[in-house]
Amino acid sequence: MTFTQLANQFSPLDFIAVAASLLTWFATTHLIENPPKNRPSVSRLMAFYRREWMVHYVERNARIFDAQIMGNLRQSTAFFASSSMIAIGGLVALIGNTDQIAGLTQDLAQKADSTSVLEIKLMLVLLFVGNAFLKFVWSHRLFGYCSVLMGAVPNDKDHPAAMSRAHKAADVNITAARSFNRGIRAIYFGLASAAWLLGPVMLLVGISVTVIVLGRREFASQSRAALLRDPR
Repeated sequence: MTFTQLANQFSPLDFIAVAASLLTWFATTHLIENPPKNRPSVSRLMAFYRREWMVHYVERNARIFDAQIMGNLRQSTAFFASSSMIAIGGLVALIGNTDQIAGLTQDLAQKADSTSVLEIKLMLVLLFVGNAFLKFVWSHRLFGYCSVLMGAVPNDKDHPAAMSRAHKAADVNITAARSFNRGIRAIYFGLASAAWLLGPVMLLVGISVTVIVLGRREFASQSRAALLRDPR
């Protein structure tokens, strides 16, 4: 089957839906990481508290608490990385044997897609999950770097290198968290893109629901309101 023949099996709405999902993915990430100054996102607010964490870390004598936090952060990223790897393996296996979902999509969408069409639709999901895996792996490594930097921070605020190293640790911690959040968002969009198996309209609906959920959690959630309750 040539590329032209394959492309003809998709409607213009299919191409619009896929383009919308990718553009929305990038736009959502940009808005969350670069929010308006008068409307900070949860991610931006948490970056402030990560810096505050490292400032107080300098003077903390018992640092076992900080070590436990870093261990939990690395454990979370490792869990999601492992889960993403399992999902990638399942998708690759499913792409090689689309008969398992052909009947289901035909019953739900009242339309029988060819094997090639189903494979391409699954590849969109694989794109998001694969991106999430790479983000989680990098986040896990960055949290490891942050742990090393934290170990190099002197336990004396008057030490000339104390605050400098603490700020370096904070920067790496924030970068690791940013990568982790990007991985989470890729999982969200990956789940939404699975709706394409039921048609382009369902893909657009899935993407719209995902944007609403992410927007609410970043800009209108109770957790955000709690973070804003700071006397400073």
